[in-house]
Amino acid sequence: MCPSLKTVCLAAGLLTTGAAQAETPMAEIPAALQAPGETLLMVVPARGVQIYECRSRKDQPATYEWAFIAPQATLFDTAGRKIGDHYEGPTWESDDGSRITGTLKARADAPTSNGIPWLLLTATAAGNAKGAFSAVTSVQRVNTAGGMTPKVACTEATAGAVARVPYTADYYFLGRR
Repeated sequence: MCPSLKTVCLAAGLLTTGAAQAETPMAEIPAALQAPGETLLMVVPARGVQIYECRSRKDQPATYEWAFIAPQATLFDTAGRKIGDHYEGPTWESDDGSRITGTLKARADAPTSNGIPWLLLTATAAGNAKGAFSAVTSVQRVNTAGGMTPKVACTEATAGAVARVPYTADYYFLGRR
């Protein structure tokens, strides 16, 4: 059931991420998303939604489009235990209180047509808590499934509607060698 009339409900099957199972091989990272001088600290599978809002375009106010608002996801370890949350910023927050925010550095199309782009983000510590995410300097978003811009029409009549599109991804947390 939709929480309000201004929310677009999207039917979707359960999305799973391959990295939630330890035997899944690591993704082959495109050259544009490489982080030279950094090493993999942890693989963090995520499951949640990409949030979009139907808005008029800034450059063409009479035209409407789905605008990305924020992610909202639960983070897991590779054994499937919840370890944190991912939300607007973009921010990744560990259950131990350590937190990082990301700044987009590079992007590449997902190798499959049903996944949001793969990304490389520069990570910066947010807050003073030391913990699992404290040494992270870059984040790669890979193995994406779902989360694409809604296929439902965005028009003047639906302006303000919010769509929560299910997605999964693996976040590779990297740090300096």
